[in-house]
Amino acid sequence: MNTFWKKSNSGEAHIEVRDVTMAFGDFILMSGLDFTINRGDVFIIMGGSGSGKSTLLQHLIGLRNPATGDILYDGKSFIGANDRDRKTIISKFGVMYQSGALWSSLNLAENVALPLEQFTRFNKRQIRSIVSFKLALVGLSGFEEFYPSEISGGMAKRAGVARALALDPEVLYLDEPSAGLDPLSARRMDELILELSESLGMTIVVVTHELDSIFMIANNSVFLDAKTRRQKATGDPRELRDHSEDKDIRNFLSRGEFLAKK
Repeated sequence: MNTFWKKSNSGEAHIEVRDVTMAFGDFILMSGLDFTINRGDVFIIMGGSGSGKSTLLQHLIGLRNPATGDILYDGKSFIGANDRDRKTIISKFGVMYQSGALWSSLNLAENVALPLEQFTRFNKRQIRSIVSFKLALVGLSGFEEFYPSEISGGMAKRAGVARALALDPEVLYLDEPSAGLDPLSARRMDELILELSESLGMTIVVVTHELDSIFMIANNSVFLDAKTRRQKATGDPRELRDHSEDKDIRNFLSRGEFLAKK
């Protein structure tokens, strides 16, 4: 077992997806989504290409609404909430998009400061202090004045995480945080995710198909199947790999070794 992995969580439901259908017009991308993310989970949204992983993330953060079903945060409907309550729920999210989505014309400190300037009443001195702390939290202390073009891809993604943490979110959403990174940078990102989970106790939801990352960081997951357009399983990915009776799940999580033994 990987020594970095931590299985424990509160067991308290934080996010509940209830019978959600995701659709583009008349096209049903995924239906029957029904799973729970507990407070403190490192939860993986996984599945093959075209299974709707990133689309599900967009539903969870409010960029899209489901065709049917509901999403609950702390037992309260996100989909049925009025504008004020919806904004309150969204204010508890931190999101890092796949590329880091940094503004190229701003240095790292300015990128991380943006949400603080827009959504808080902190003065400039307070914002500088918070920005320095958030960058240090992701291992980028001393890089405040660097621009995105002057740092590596892995560093840019960590800066994106720092910006996602700027407002002290309850839920951190990460879209393919290890995609495009070399193995060492990918491992550092995984270690960072676990450190944040351990030190801050936040719920972290990760979209990824990287098996090394899945087994290193996750204690819970949902598997989306592009063929049936439904979720096939939810739970600890190690348990799914070792004990699922579904050959597609075991094949996905074992890089084909399960089928090779058949």
